[in-house]
Amino acid sequence: MSADDPNPAATPTPCEDTQGDGRWMSLHNRFVSDSKDKEPEVLFVGDSLVQLLHQSGIWRELFSPLHALNFGLGGDATQHVLWRLSNGELDNISPKVVVLWVGTNNHGNTAEQICGGIMAIIQVVKNKLPHAQTLVLGILPRGKMPNPLRERNAKVNKLVQEATSSLPHASFLNDMYDYLHLTPAGYQAVCKPLHTLLTSMLEKPAEN
Repeated sequence: MSADDPNPAATPTPCEDTQGDGRWMSLHNRFVSDSKDKEPEVLFVGDSLVQLLHQSGIWRELFSPLHALNFGLGGDATQHVLWRLSNGELDNISPKVVVLWVGTNNHGNTAEQICGGIMAIIQVVKNKLPHAQTLVLGILPRGKMPNPLRERNAKVNKLVQEATSSLPHASFLNDMYDYLHLTPAGYQAVCKPLHTLLTSMLEKPAEN
């Protein structure tokens, strides 16, 4: 890929309908529809880690009371989230905080490309929700032992942390030590500090 080629991880792309039943587009349309009668203070968006969080007791315990909405879709990579947020999912809501957890499904992309995809999502949120804060969660390690995917995800986290450090409308939380999918105890460990941080962010007056 030359320097002039577009970054596939930062190019809004609908997810390929590999199942043949239109489920991804159906869920996207449901999210757009759901947003029309909701007034969330927090929006969670991302891949299966976000989607599965919605089905956990942790969600009901910690995040439902914060008026949180969940737009997690299993299998999503950065370019899929980028497409969804560019095509209606942010158009009817004005949350104070957008929690973004995506990147582990960007198979075949470099750490730099994935970081570029995450930063493109942050920019779309900034454009559509100028008063919102974006909180990026670090990508989980993949596998217990050192391996290329684990190293790539660690590099993504480092690049995103550096890229968001100078942005007033974005921040990074890396509290991740589990493997690809979290156990209930893993979710508890990740979500307790996240809940504390979200509560403090919601208590701050909105930026002008």
